[in-house]
Amino acid sequence: MRKLIEFDDDTREKLTQLGRDRMATMQELADEAFADLLKKHGVPIDLKDALCKSAKKTDRSEPTARTTTRTNDSLSTRKRPHANRAAKRSVRRG
Repeated sequence: MRKLIEFDDDTREKLTQLGRDRMATMQELADEAFADLLKKHGVPIDLKDALCKSAKKTDRSEPTARTTTRTNDSLSTRKRPHANRAAKRSVRRG
């Protein structure tokens, strides 16, 4: 697709000089500039970027088993096997 972009004279001269310094065409400078703009706003540039961004979103949304925590109530109501053994010993003796 071909689109025309109009620059003021000063900007055009600076871009032309930048292209000469970097040995790049005006098209290469424009491609780089638009890719940077899309990246800044979080828009994927190509399929690879879109897939990476999608994978990152999926990783963040899935909770892992390690993130679950116990409350103090669950720890205090948990049965302790060593307490049962001590209770049985006292019953046998008495």
